[in-house]
Amino acid sequence: MRKEGLRAIQPRKFIPRTTDSGHGKRVSPNLLLGQPKPIKPNSVWVSDITYMPLKGGKWAYLCVWMDLFSRQIVGWQLGENMQDSLVREPLERALLRRRVKPGMIIHSDRGGQYLSNKMKQLVKTFKLKQSMSRADDPYDNAWAESFWSRLKAELAMPKGGYESLEKLKTVLFEYIDGYYNTRRLHSSLNYLNPVAFEAEYYRQTG
Repeated sequence: MRKEGLRAIQPRKFIPRTTDSGHGKRVSPNLLLGQPKPIKPNSVWVSDITYMPLKGGKWAYLCVWMDLFSRQIVGWQLGENMQDSLVREPLERALLRRRVKPGMIIHSDRGGQYLSNKMKQLVKTFKLKQSMSRADDPYDNAWAESFWSRLKAELAMPKGGYESLEKLKTVLFEYIDGYYNTRRLHSSLNYLNPVAFEAEYYRQTG
């Protein structure tokens, strides 16, 4: 092939899209542009969806909600599809558990899951402010992207993907709730873990 001036063309590995912004629904403006970092918990939560490989060429989809003050993952859900429940259900559970006050900002990309009728009703019920990244600008949600890079690097995912959705759920619970939130130290959090950083805030503010 070298002698004839030929080279092989490698097919690109299939990677599922987790954002479909061609849904035609009205998006929200980016409320975080030019804003300083939150100074207390439950001021801004950010969310995103990523794919996780399963054996047999299948995929699972993971949604997280992160408190931007402490980087704590306050809610997450794993599913076989990207219906609106993937983002709505963990958000609702987290809102109820943390007793969020009206006016909190929730930020995401422009995916249709974040703009469903049920999602809009949840935003209205809890009196939240919805914010979305600008078109084709991943840096607008860099906090979630940073979490994905850490998770996928630190999990050391098995070659060929996880054996089942149930196994993956167990792995993610051990990582997110058993390590990332409660044990992983962050230089940006004064070398505390997210749960400890929030606890220190409440200790200081009484």
